[in-house]
Amino acid sequence: MTLPKTIGELKESGYQPKTVKGELRANLINRMKKGDQLFSGIIGYDETVIPEIENAILSCHDIILLGERGQAKTRIMRSLTTLLDESLPVIAGCEINDNPYYPLCKHCHEKITGDKEKTTLAWLPPEMRFSEKLATPDVTIADLIGDIDPVKIAEGRYLSDERAIHYGLIPRTNRGVFAINELPDLHEKIQVGLFNLLEERDVQIRGFKIALPLDIVIIATANPEDYTSRGRIITPLKDRFGAQIRTHYPKTREDEISIVRQEIAPFTTDGFTLTIPPFMEEIIAEISQTARLQSEINHSSGISVRMSIHNMENLISNAFRRSIRLHEHEVVPRTIDLTHLSSSMKGKIEWNFIEDTIEEEKCSLLIRDAVSKIFKKYFSHHSFTPFLKQFSTGDGFELSEMTPSPSYLHNGEPYPALMERVSQLVDNTSPAQQASAVEFILEGLAITGRIKKEIRETALIYRANT
Repeated sequence: MTLPKTIGELKESGYQPKTVKGELRANLINRMKKGDQLFSGIIGYDETVIPEIENAILSCHDIILLGERGQAKTRIMRSLTTLLDESLPVIAGCEINDNPYYPLCKHCHEKITGDKEKTTLAWLPPEMRFSEKLATPDVTIADLIGDIDPVKIAEGRYLSDERAIHYGLIPRTNRGVFAINELPDLHEKIQVGLFNLLEERDVQIRGFKIALPLDIVIIATANPEDYTSRGRIITPLKDRFGAQIRTHYPKTREDEISIVRQEIAPFTTDGFTLTIPPFMEEIIAEISQTARLQSEINHSSGISVRMSIHNMENLISNAFRRSIRLHEHEVVPRTIDLTHLSSSMKGKIEWNFIEDTIEEEKCSLLIRDAVSKIFKKYFSHHSFTPFLKQFSTGDGFELSEMTPSPSYLHNGEPYPALMERVSQLVDNTSPAQQASAVEFILEGLAITGRIKKEIRETALIYRANT
């Protein structure tokens, strides 16, 4: 279908403009009728956050998303463009995306003074109708609303001429969605400048006797610590937002795993294949889930899902490094690789102390607790009674980060009860997966006190309790 090129053709097509909020509402209703997913890639919010967002859009409200870091707030804001129409007609060349039927700026009024029907149009796709600003203390009213453009003054325009204005980001997002990240960081004087925008739906620029009744949806994010404890969003501005929606971290280990699978960097290396045993995925997710319950951690900033993502990427990289050096083509993470996660955990956790050595110990304890929980999920206390009897008469297991996978199978031959449990966890035909399962079982038994673990330089030795 050919889009109208002039105002005259637009009228002949029967086009009727809608407000942005009305547009979002109508498209949401259509999507809900069809049973389509509202936000793709947003996991764990189906019964909590998404219904609240739907209510806010149906109510034509501006929204504050309130939550700690790493809770998909920015992704949700950007996903609102999927509820915009495929294209929107604007007067060609207009800085503020004027409605062809009801232009706002002086430039557009002058443009259509002649033959209005022949005024040319431009069509904006959804992504061109979204603007995002990170609120920082140095953001000015000029950045958001606008100011006098000295270049235009130098060209000979008068200060009283509306065309001497350089429009800010908000007017340039007219008939679209404007997102403000970390709203509490916006200086209070600048927050005052948003009052009219949210209530009277217009902006005022300097001393000009003009008002721009903008058609715009405002969505903002804030951290609860900034929003409530410090009170850094001024009360009149909070009052003008129609909906405040609380986001959260994944409530289940399964949701955390799904997010990690979706977000980790793809593994595409010729000659190698990646296999992540389910118990290793669960350990990575459980580390973050356990950390969010620790009293020694400052929870005002939260434990981002990014920690789980980066931990998994780090785990895979160490397993890949081993596979390269051992010339093994299947990359399979093992529990011994977890010792390398401190580099991807330290920047994600704010402990209530600052000593590096203590931080290393606390990270190790988090990993140990996670391994213990997942081990107990898979096996009961009596699962390894036959193996422990066999193990008490054997020489034990010695392994290291660079132990080849076949060595695990060779060392496991005297313990058929162990290999029977291994077969419950992974594919029997894969030495690399079996090696990972053997390590997981041995580490789990050591953590739960069923066997002993000795650390000698780069080697781990598992022996029977004496």
